[in-house]
Amino acid sequence: MDSNQRFLLKAFRKYYRSNSPILPDRFTRREFGFMFFDRTYVQRHMGFARPEELNRFMIGQVPSHSYYSTSYYRRPNAPTMDEKGWMGAELIFDLDADHLDGAKEMTYAQMLVQIRDEMVNLVDSFLLDDLGFSEDQVHITFSGGRGYHAHVRTPDIMDLGTHERRELVDYITCSGMNIDWVFPYNRVATSQVVTGSGVRTNVAKDRLIPSADSGGWRLKMRNGLMDVVNVFCDCDVKTIKREYPSIKGSNNQTVLKAQEELRKNRGTLFVKNTMAVLSQSTQNMLVKLMKEDVAYRLSGEVDEPVTADIKRLIRLPGSVHGKSGLRVTPITREELTDFDPLQMAVPDEYSDDPVKVTMRRDSTLDMKGQHFDLNGETEVPEYAAVFLVGRKMADIGHASEASEQVKLF
Repeated sequence: MDSNQRFLLKAFRKYYRSNSPILPDRFTRREFGFMFFDRTYVQRHMGFARPEELNRFMIGQVPSHSYYSTSYYRRPNAPTMDEKGWMGAELIFDLDADHLDGAKEMTYAQMLVQIRDEMVNLVDSFLLDDLGFSEDQVHITFSGGRGYHAHVRTPDIMDLGTHERRELVDYITCSGMNIDWVFPYNRVATSQVVTGSGVRTNVAKDRLIPSADSGGWRLKMRNGLMDVVNVFCDCDVKTIKREYPSIKGSNNQTVLKAQEELRKNRGTLFVKNTMAVLSQSTQNMLVKLMKEDVAYRLSGEVDEPVTADIKRLIRLPGSVHGKSGLRVTPITREELTDFDPLQMAVPDEYSDDPVKVTMRRDSTLDMKGQHFDLNGETEVPEYAAVFLVGRKMADIGHASEASEQVKLF
């Protein structure tokens, strides 16, 4: 181990001497896995019969990363998956900031805010609303790194297979939505014409709008269409095209025509729940942008491989994350709204004592109510040093020592 790893191991050991992991339900049926500062492999296929055994392991081995299985097994410590005897699995939703658009340009704090907002949307709009789970069935955890997990533990989901779990992902992410199911055609006979071969009925194909008592995606799209109509009515053409890229190529006169029609009919459009008062070109434009622009914005963010995996290992609550030093922290839905990991997931066991570090790049940090402007050789409290070293933003010691450590990474 180099001095960075030794520093982190010492801080983690101090934490585990005072803190026990938060045990998952039926923990004797769970597989556990660990990574370490002084080993390159993952140690898994482990099971613990008593909480004391797990506590002794954490204090003695001081893992850098700790995991447990989302599945329940008859023999969780069996050496192969086939021998374990799968009994069911939690339903897991994992959101990590590395999936965010533009994540590479964001600071750590900015990523945490945006991924927290994504989790709020996932929990409120989909897990609690559309899927009907109650708050006490959805267990939210800050991962200790750059994201959040939502665990659903109800008997009716334990036996779901990979295919069914992928279907839930498709629903949340709006994958494969049929826009004609959301805004179906209302075929109404408008006239009849006598021809040489008989009578031809002319049919108007106008789009219907989901009613206010709809649920799921139909209600989301109804509300989304309301927002679209307001944008068309209240903004200029340039703003409308910027807001809805799918119609950027449309002629300005076509957009102006749609704007005029929507301003005229805004008050009645959602009373009759039909687009029949609009021209076909305006109806087509609205349906196009709802499908290509709005549906994506209303969807939830989900890491599909994690949710679909029925034999997954996931972060152990109450452990600390080897790349940040932050605690893997269970939180309620109410706490999620304003949760700030850099203030609320910093273990108290990390002290305020000054630690000398050398920054690899200039940076700023707001942590535990303190603001730090960081460059070159500097001193920071131990809790900040753990975070900076874990994130590989700094090295322990002076520049001459740090330069040798950088070569090791």
